[in-house]
Amino acid sequence: MNLLFRPVGILSGLLAGLVAKKVFEKIWTMIDDEEAPNPEHRNLVSRPKFVISLLLEGAIFTLVRGVVDHGTRLGFAKWTGSWPGEEYPKQEK
Repeated sequence: MNLLFRPVGILSGLLAGLVAKKVFEKIWTMIDDEEAPNPEHRNLVSRPKFVISLLLEGAIFTLVRGVVDHGTRLGFAKWTGSWPGEEYPKQEK
């Protein structure tokens, strides 16, 4: 089943990335009037603003990706009757 889920997971991951980027851009416009600092920019506006933008972008991406991934797995399991991945976290001994 994992092999069948792989293309679905890849497509949902790409979609999650696009959604996360749009969400970040929307939130950043509420924080600052200027474009978010980018590592590719030669002259950063300020290091603190740069660090905050990276932290916010990473948090949003992780949240959106996790929600989309789990939702995709739930839908896949409902459609196929088989969960693509581990049922429970591994237990430490």
